[in-house]
Amino acid sequence: MAESRSTVITGLRYRNAPAAIDWLSKVFGFERHAVHEGPDGTIGHAELTLGGGMIMLGTGKDDEFGRGFKTPKELGGFETRSVYIVVPDAEAAHARAVAAGAEIIRPLEDTPYGSREFGVKDPEGHTWVAGTYDPWIAHG
Repeated sequence: MAESRSTVITGLRYRNAPAAIDWLSKVFGFERHAVHEGPDGTIGHAELTLGGGMIMLGTGKDDEFGRGFKTPKELGGFETRSVYIVVPDAEAAHARAVAAGAEIIRPLEDTPYGSREFGVKDPEGHTWVAGTYDPWIAHG
């Protein structure tokens, strides 16, 4: 059976995109699908996959489009979105996040809807929630 592919892809901007790619790969297991380097050690565009999902990211730019983005750290920790990642082993993902120095913002816990999950901030303050709840599987 062919792996499904997400038709919704989150895009993120980072001041240090190479470090973000390394962190996301180490902590959550993202794999580099495509990484296009920009000038001076920046990332012009990157695609990271995890299962059937993908995120895109790049180094923030000082252009008309790029000036519309700020990292949560630049906004005093505030943001307007988070990303949920389905993981097979929440304890292992949590251990990797702690080992990578992640700021834990929600402890590893069981939820009423059947997930084992936790929340972290990445090094630039973006929120990631990782858990075992898979909305594509029937729950009941």
